[in-house]
Amino acid sequence: MARRTFVTGCGSYLPARVLTNDELAKRVDTSDEWIRQRTGIRQRHIAAEGELTSDLGLSAARAALQAAELDAEDIDLVVCATTTPDETFPATATRIQAELGMTRGAAFDVQAVCSGFVYALAVADNFIRLDQARRAVVIGAETFSRILDWDDRSTCVLFGDGAGAVVLEAGDGEGTPRDRGILSTHIYSDGRHHDALYVDGGPSSTGTAGHVRMEGREVFRHAVVRMAEAIDAALEANGLTPGDIDWLVPHQANLRIIEAMARRLNLPDDRVVITVDRHANTSAASIPLALAEAVGDRRIQSGDLLLLEAMGGGFAWGSALIRW
Repeated sequence: MARRTFVTGCGSYLPARVLTNDELAKRVDTSDEWIRQRTGIRQRHIAAEGELTSDLGLSAARAALQAAELDAEDIDLVVCATTTPDETFPATATRIQAELGMTRGAAFDVQAVCSGFVYALAVADNFIRLDQARRAVVIGAETFSRILDWDDRSTCVLFGDGAGAVVLEAGDGEGTPRDRGILSTHIYSDGRHHDALYVDGGPSSTGTAGHVRMEGREVFRHAVVRMAEAIDAALEANGLTPGDIDWLVPHQANLRIIEAMARRLNLPDDRVVITVDRHANTSAASIPLALAEAVGDRRIQSGDLLLLEAMGGGFAWGSALIRW
């Protein structure tokens, strides 16, 4: 027998405010056509004044727990992936923990920008495999609108706010790729590419939150290569081929990148979960938001093999294979 981590519940939350491309075009020199052609984005959700990252994450976590038919006292671990914490400290995860009513176990944040959910999933999976936790809530939550320069059309059109969450539970398998649960996770980083995607602020540097700065072409070029490498690593580790994949659930940064990954895997469009058109890039929240949508509308069925992949600032990237 082999210890496995099952995903038993998914949840999501999107702020009520929707900001369309046409609305953005009234503020910066852009247009709906320009944004759609380059990114595939047509709208994004924006957190309300006073609505915090922890508020978004809490709503997603509650929905995931309800789907898993569990209560907060059943949970041993909360891992929140976020680039936009409520405060410098304590961890946003601890605020979510408190609001859930969870008074035992541990809660902490993971910072890997757009790859944050894959990193957090890897951390929680390892806790469960090592029998240091039996049940965990993994959250990706962002209020990216708070760190955007709304006069910079190259970045402000790309991002949105939201949160997604999953409940993980320990289980047993045979130790083969036919097992249910998380088959493997693979995470990487290369800090030499800091200047291609970063925020120009922080407690130790400027004492301010700062704004997103990005060299779009450089990020695009590396994203295609690095995510392909992470996909290959996941398949090789499990003795699988692209033909075994039922669903690609990618980070939702840019439709052209997603399409490039799908072509590489020879996956038809209807086997790729796409939310970037409606959510934009929600950073660490994008994969769990997409996952929750595809599970909720029953596209993803028991036994399906899911490939998750992402890349973001750092550069940090990674992949995960999950048998539903």
